[in-house]
Amino acid sequence: MSDAVVKSADRALVVLEFVAERSAATFSEIAGGLALPRSSAHGLLNTLASSGWLVFDPATKLYSLGLRAWQVGQRYEGHRDIVAAAQPRMDALAAQLGETVQLARLDGLENVYIAISDSPNPMRLASSVGMRLPSYATGIGKALLSMLDPADAGHRLRAIERRAYTAHTVTGADELLAVLGAARAQRFAVDDEEFTEGCRCVAVPLTRMDAAGLYTAMSVTMPTFRTTEAWPRDVLGPLRDTAAAIQDSLGIAAP
Repeated sequence: MSDAVVKSADRALVVLEFVAERSAATFSEIAGGLALPRSSAHGLLNTLASSGWLVFDPATKLYSLGLRAWQVGQRYEGHRDIVAAAQPRMDALAAQLGETVQLARLDGLENVYIAISDSPNPMRLASSVGMRLPSYATGIGKALLSMLDPADAGHRLRAIERRAYTAHTVTGADELLAVLGAARAQRFAVDDEEFTEGCRCVAVPLTRMDAAGLYTAMSVTMPTFRTTEAWPRDVLGPLRDTAAAIQDSLGIAAP
């Protein structure tokens, strides 16, 4: 009985994550994407919808996260202080540079985005709070990984399959460790079209586990055509100033 309960709970959590990553999904997308038997999927989705974790729209046939998911999420305080200190300063930096500013925390080998200040320009990065991206292929992810002990970073990198997202993605473990070593030494990391063609990012470490209870980093992301010959140095100064202001407000030292 206990095994069945655990399996059911695991399936429910997987469904919620699947829907959250896509904003909304149909029954067929959920059942097919998660390889769930249709009978099991019907019962699971009905249970999640009746309890408020999901909402079903009969007009569009789409499931989306419900009010219950929002209520529970609002009670999570793991990074609330950091976001509260960072958001107004990120907004100011986005207005100053005209580009998207993001704050992410490290979860395994993924960046989880916890705050975003959108670029005022109509052509800008499409991202959202809660989004997860692979750390090894993004600037903010490499800034996060650069704070780890090199042995820990190497263990994490070698434990996963590292796919290439563009022709510029670095996938070799040894090469990535060298990149992280350089990022650690210079205290910033870049993504030069490594995750998305035509998109560049520069990022700096913000908080360490020992000082703030979690690893976080902040980045400025922009279309390649809006970067100058001075990139990333022209963006790095204002980004570092903003990071320092956030660290001062939190009463912690720079990583």
